[in-house]
Amino acid sequence: MGELILRREANARGVTDAEIRRLVRNGTWTRLASGVFVQSDQYAGADDHARHALRARAFIANAGPASALSHVSAAVLHGLDVWQIPLDDVHLTRNAPSGARRTPGRAMHAALFREADVVDRRGARVLSVARTITDVAATVPVEQAVVLADSALRAGLVASDELTRAVERMGSHPRIAHARRAVQLSSGCSDSAGESRSRVLFVREQIPMPLTQVDVFCADGRWLARVDFLWPEHGVIGEFDGRIKYRRDGVATTAAEDVVYREKLREDALRHAGWTVVRWTWQDLGTRGAVATKVREAFARAARGSGPTGRYATKK
Repeated sequence: MGELILRREANARGVTDAEIRRLVRNGTWTRLASGVFVQSDQYAGADDHARHALRARAFIANAGPASALSHVSAAVLHGLDVWQIPLDDVHLTRNAPSGARRTPGRAMHAALFREADVVDRRGARVLSVARTITDVAATVPVEQAVVLADSALRAGLVASDELTRAVERMGSHPRIAHARRAVQLSSGCSDSAGESRSRVLFVREQIPMPLTQVDVFCADGRWLARVDFLWPEHGVIGEFDGRIKYRRDGVATTAAEDVVYREKLREDALRHAGWTVVRWTWQDLGTRGAVATKVREAFARAARGSGPTGRYATKK
């Protein structure tokens, strides 16, 4: 029966409705939706995204054939990065011009879509990646929307021109401008949510947009590093420092210490080649003005130096 247990399938296997009620009462099964259950230990051991995916598949199992999972629920089923987007409600869309309604744990939207916009994900009807991104981009802040779109582009699940066409199909949607802005800011060159957030921040803080994912070479042609961001006109390299992992007590593990040491050698080589390197963290991204100040200070330091040697090449 797989992860979800449907009443009709359980009945076909000889499990009576009375036995199902007893399994729910004693905590063996958890009821997710009418006639849809899951093993309680499986549900309890899942993370928030996996639990949302189970609930979403349970809800769509009871929905009519004109409905599909949408918005953040579709994003979860597609495996996209849903940074800071609430997972409290399962979102579905009915293929109709009106009739939206909300009940506890479920948001039913009403909007027209083409059957070509529906795909199968683990046996569930789910709106396509492009449609999902534009739906979400119309309802959440631009930062979350760009993180979502970047993750899809990075994974090769959608192309930029597909997102552009999906926005145009929104027609007279009142939030089309918001969705268009998120799509215009999206890029498949961001390797993480932190890099995506950084790019949004550069726009918001009026920092010149850098090149992304750039290979840097020294004067003799030797490869030095691939860097997150590069401002060639300023001689500055920017790095989002979200990759080094530490224990919860704040003490670096041996593996993390090795990473720190390798990063130091890498950064020393870049500085020796004349680049000014600036780093920021998740905490900096959450502190208003912190990253912008660091970058502008790096521009000022670089202006006092002799400038970099060697060359650079953007990621193909």
